[in-house]
Amino acid sequence: MSSIELTPSQKKILRALTNLHKESEDAIKGEDIAEQVDRNPGTIRNQMQSLKALQLVEGVPGPKGGYKPTAAAYEALEIQQMDDPASVPMQHEGEPVTDTIIEEIDLSSVHHPELCRAEIHIQGSLSDIHEDDDVTVGPTPLSKLVIDGTVDGKDDTNNILILRIDDMVAPAEEPNH
Repeated sequence: MSSIELTPSQKKILRALTNLHKESEDAIKGEDIAEQVDRNPGTIRNQMQSLKALQLVEGVPGPKGGYKPTAAAYEALEIQQMDDPASVPMQHEGEPVTDTIIEEIDLSSVHHPELCRAEIHIQGSLSDIHEDDDVTVGPTPLSKLVIDGTVDGKDDTNNILILRIDDMVAPAEEPNH
C-alpha cells in the first residue's frame, strides 16, 4: 500500500475537514474549512483540488454542497502517525489481545460500502482468531479511530486479518477552549 505523503497544510486542511465532518455529518463548505485553518477560501479550493486528485476528499455539488472526507482521508492522516504501532489496542471477543502489534490498518476498500473491509496487518500470532470472531481495533494514536468488525478471513502467511467492518468511529476531538 502506498503511503500518501501530505504537506503540512494539506494535513491541516484534511484534519479540519474530518473534524468538522464528525460534528455535522454534512458536506463541509470551503469557507468553514478556511475559517478553521485561517486561510482564504481560494487557497482551500486549490488545496481541495489536489486532495480530490488523491481521492482523500469528495466534492458534493448543490446548495448544501461542499466537501466530505473519504475513508482514505482518515487513513492518510493515520499513516503519518503509525510510528508507534504497539500503541494500537486490539480486542478479540471482548478480551484485550496483548501479544500482537498492529503495524497497519488498511481501509483501501472502504469506499465500496458493500465491501466494507479493513485489513489489519499484525505482528504476532493469529492462531487463536477465527472467522466470524468479533475483533475491535483501536483507538489509533491519531484520529482515535475504533473499528469494530467480524473476522472475514485471515492471511496467515502475511499476518493479515480481514475484518468486515460493523462500525467505525472516530470521536470528535475536544475543542481546546
